[in-house]
Amino acid sequence: MHRFLIWLQLAGWLAAAGAAEAATGRVIKVLPHFLDLQGRHALSPSLYDRDAYQVHLRQHPEERSGLRFDAQWKTKGGVWEPLKLKLELRGFAQGSLPKQMVLERALEARGAFSHWASLTLSGEGYKAFGDVTAWRMSLWEGDRLLGEQKSFLW
Repeated sequence: MHRFLIWLQLAGWLAAAGAAEAATGRVIKVLPHFLDLQGRHALSPSLYDRDAYQVHLRQHPEERSGLRFDAQWKTKGGVWEPLKLKLELRGFAQGSLPKQMVLERALEARGAFSHWASLTLSGEGYKAFGDVTAWRMSLWEGDRLLGEQKSFLW
C-alpha cells in the first residue's frame, strides 16, 4: 500500500510538471497583400477576385497605398509571457546595404485554435521604404522564438 501511494504521488508530480510546460507555437501561413488607394486588398469577398486584383495592383504601382501581411498563428501549452508577432522587411539596396524595417504587434493567447493578425506598412512609410524584396514573420513569447515563416529570398 505504501508503494502505491509513492507511485501515485510521483504520477501527480509528473502530471503537474507536464501542465507547467512552456508554450509552443508556430506561424502557419502568411499572406502579403497590396492595398489600393482606399486601403482595400480586394474588390469583393471572392478569393479569385482578390487574386486578380492583387495582380492588377502588382502591375500598377501608382494605385498602391501600402502592403498588409495577414498571418495565421497558433500556440499550445501555457503562455507565461506576452506574445508578439514580428515582421522583418528587406527592400532594395541603397548603397551597400538593403533597406530594413521591423513591425511588431502584441497578441493575446486565446484558446486552442489558430488566429489571424495583420501588420500593415502604409502611407509615407510605404512610399519611403519602396518595394519589399524579402520578409520574415515570427511569433515570440517574451524573448523566446516560437515559430516563423519567411519568404523565399530571406
